[in-house]
Amino acid sequence: MPRSPWPPDPPTQMPPARTVAVPGRGEFFLRDSGGDGQAVMLLHGWMASADLNWHAAYADLSDAGYRVLAIDHRGHGRGLRPLVPFRLSDCAGDAAAVLRELDVAPAIVVGYSMGGAIAQLVAHEHPDAVRGLVLSGTAQHWQDAETRRVWRAMGALGLVLSVAPRWSWRSGFRRLGLEESPQTAWPLSEMLRHQARDLAEAGRELGRFDSRPWLSSVTAPSAVVLTARDTAVAPHKQRELAAALGAPVFEAPITHLQITTRPERYNPVLLEALAAVNAPRHVPVA
Repeated sequence: MPRSPWPPDPPTQMPPARTVAVPGRGEFFLRDSGGDGQAVMLLHGWMASADLNWHAAYADLSDAGYRVLAIDHRGHGRGLRPLVPFRLSDCAGDAAAVLRELDVAPAIVVGYSMGGAIAQLVAHEHPDAVRGLVLSGTAQHWQDAETRRVWRAMGALGLVLSVAPRWSWRSGFRRLGLEESPQTAWPLSEMLRHQARDLAEAGRELGRFDSRPWLSSVTAPSAVVLTARDTAVAPHKQRELAAALGAPVFEAPITHLQITTRPERYNPVLLEALAAVNAPRHVPVA
């Protein structure tokens, strides 16, 4: 008798899931912890989903009193599948529209990796939706030559994921030293939800993204959680991002992919950054 596959059980209890319908945009999958606390919208990275990126942070943020919201971006996880090419600006518009639909704008917007690019666009294009901005493991641009060579391979990536998704994701896990096990069953099953075409186009979009011409005009209180051992987004690029924003830097001693495997190192730093941008505003008396 063949071995039964491991069930894709999530590693932790997730916040309740809901569908938010936004007239004129579509229906969006959202994690929503509920409550009356300050709303925090979590924006995930490339090739992830809300749960894959943030599952290890949900409980700590909720326990700290925040209302935790986390959306799946277009083509990722349970995200929207519109009949148009993936665009980071559209994802920013989605996040802002959901915050308005829930009547929780302005909220604190937290973006990790690709989600950091989207968060920058939310703050730039939808400032009414943003009370504070926390960026992590991200940059103003990915225009350097080495990274641009990676983005040029996106067509091949999309083809391979379309033709052999299970083989592709399993191979990717093995290259990271992760053999199939009860622990990898859930993330593998989550990745199979992605739309290959949108993942490839998202990679191209990151190669085109450049916030340097306008980032200094963002006025929302901001902070940067720097992933200090990151080899995917160099720490010096994260510091340049913070300098452009005039934002304080909070260092987390993790690599890019340890956001979920070392939450004891990451989450306390994220909470410090959230507290910094959520501090009461003092309006000068005329």
